[in-house]
Amino acid sequence: MNFLSFLPTAIIILNIIFIILLIFFERKDPTATWAWLLILTLIPVLGFILYLFFGLTPKKRKLYQKKQQEDELNNRIKDGNCPLEDQKLNFGHLEQSIMRIGFKNEIPAEIGYNDLKIYSSGQEKFKDLFQDLRDAEKFIHANYYIINDDELGNKFIRILSEKAEAGIEVRLLYDKMGCRELSRYSIFNLEDAGVEVVSFAPFVLDINYRNHRKNVIIDGKIGYLGGINIGDEYLGCSDHFGDWRDTHLKIQGESVNSQQYRFLLDWKFASGNDLLKEEKYFPKNKVKGRSAVQIVSSGPDSREAEIKAMFLKMIYEAEKSIYIQTPYFIPDQSMLEALKIATRSGVDVKIMIPDRGDHPFVYAANNSFVGQLLEAGARCYRYTRGFLHSKTICIDSRVLSIGTTNMDVRSFKLNFEINAFIYDKGKARWHDNLFKEDLKFSSEITREEFKNRGWTMKLRESVSRLLSPIL
Repeated sequence: MNFLSFLPTAIIILNIIFIILLIFFERKDPTATWAWLLILTLIPVLGFILYLFFGLTPKKRKLYQKKQQEDELNNRIKDGNCPLEDQKLNFGHLEQSIMRIGFKNEIPAEIGYNDLKIYSSGQEKFKDLFQDLRDAEKFIHANYYIINDDELGNKFIRILSEKAEAGIEVRLLYDKMGCRELSRYSIFNLEDAGVEVVSFAPFVLDINYRNHRKNVIIDGKIGYLGGINIGDEYLGCSDHFGDWRDTHLKIQGESVNSQQYRFLLDWKFASGNDLLKEEKYFPKNKVKGRSAVQIVSSGPDSREAEIKAMFLKMIYEAEKSIYIQTPYFIPDQSMLEALKIATRSGVDVKIMIPDRGDHPFVYAANNSFVGQLLEAGARCYRYTRGFLHSKTICIDSRVLSIGTTNMDVRSFKLNFEINAFIYDKGKARWHDNLFKEDLKFSSEITREEFKNRGWTMKLRESVSRLLSPIL
């Protein structure tokens, strides 16, 4: 009885402690701070639990130690890819201004020349990926946010196991939260076959910082990255989502070394095993293709939001068009203002989001921010053929980015992400043509339609908008 009578007081005390932590020690973005203060004040018990799992950032300080290690190693990748000032690159001001942002990162995003293949569906990607995995001769390094225990996931696991049993080095890095449906039995089968398996940030309090990267390197010659995880739904086999529209990239050439470097940094952090000085993982005899690429990564261990900075630069440099596909459109104020300014300056801004959401708050938040762009004059669309999971941005049919980064605060600040910035007009035009093809399976969100939405949607939007800094 005494305990129960003390419980309300204890909750108030704990709330005060967390509020003090939030204001004086965590040093969050002010908008996120206000969102958490609102939650802690209005729903003290649930708010306390949510903040414990999603709000505290004790691990982030430790992650900065990893960044210091990255700083010391940032000259590891050379391969003749010199800084922009030392190269005679055949690019205009638009491309060079974006490239410079990548060069100024703590890990300079150097230019590599490659042969590229862009996939618009899981069927295309997995046909090639599984064949390339079977053809691996030396090593396979794979990092996935989601690996499901379903038909496709089991096929992926079998191939990795068979290659390891055949004497090929196989390393698999998976996110503990994203792969929560991956059974211990499947992991045991991989390990029993000789695959080195490590989970990224397995601790409960790391729930907020997820390794959202999808990064595969085969023999140091072939790389895959983009939005497609390992699971049947990515083949369009989900009753809920239906057809799955996504974008993924296959790289053959110099930029595979940059992918490898990122994987080995993540591997060192997660496993404690440093392979960065092993020359065999950075072969020199690369295919030298025509497409110039910068591989850029960012995460909570970064001092700056590198990928967000390059997105912003792309938007501000655009003169004709900005085409964006994203499942989560929850931009921060800087990104929202950049898109508004571009729209008002006459740039053709088109945003494509899913017609259905995998989270009710996210769907409502998408709607809220789209409404602001409609008022500025942008054109926004809902993809109706199935679920849109593609994460791309292309400007002026000249510069294209494909990767794992959503257009939201979580991707910019909390998740570990990786993107390829492609300086190839041919590939950019290919993307824009694909975007226009997707418009045939999309419905435009008009200003009239948005104004006439129901009060329940308006209420959901208002709540979701308040929570948007922490979604």
